[in-house]
Amino acid sequence: MWWSRLAQPNLHAWTAAQPLRLRQHAPDRHDPAPKAVACYGRLRADTQGMLLRFVDGRPVSAVTPQLLEWLTDQLAAEGKTALLLVWDNASWHVSQAGRAGLKAHKRRVKRGGGCRIVVCPLPSKSPWLHRIEPKWVHGKRAIAEPDRKLHVDELKHRICAYYDGELLNPIAQ
Repeated sequence: MWWSRLAQPNLHAWTAAQPLRLRQHAPDRHDPAPKAVACYGRLRADTQGMLLRFVDGRPVSAVTPQLLEWLTDQLAAEGKTALLLVWDNASWHVSQAGRAGLKAHKRRVKRGGGCRIVVCPLPSKSPWLHRIEPKWVHGKRAIAEPDRKLHVDELKHRICAYYDGELLNPIAQ
């Protein structure tokens, strides 16, 4: 999920006086911080809890296998044997590098055990079928700041606080 520091989420609200307006903040050419932050999320079906992992830069294909290894290691430590991975058609999900990483993981699990990955692809342009999407939307609305741009660190802390998650080291490219 992309968390923008500039664009504001769609927000509907009832007000007694003036309507609530969220406006997109203007980018500053001299600000070295990125305009948006990329974040992967895992939604647990049993507890509805979220586990977050940010990415330095863009979520390119090379980052996905690193994330999946980290996720499966976390699940294996909990005694889980499979990760049900619901994926849309994002380019970093369906790329050759992503598919090669999944195949390599499958071979490792067959040889030495661990947590396997079961991929469930979503039909294109159907985000409402993904159970994590409403959680992302509510989170974006909850951390919106109408009056100012958030700093990257503040944005990450707000995201983690909203989802009751730990701010972990980002995945490097």
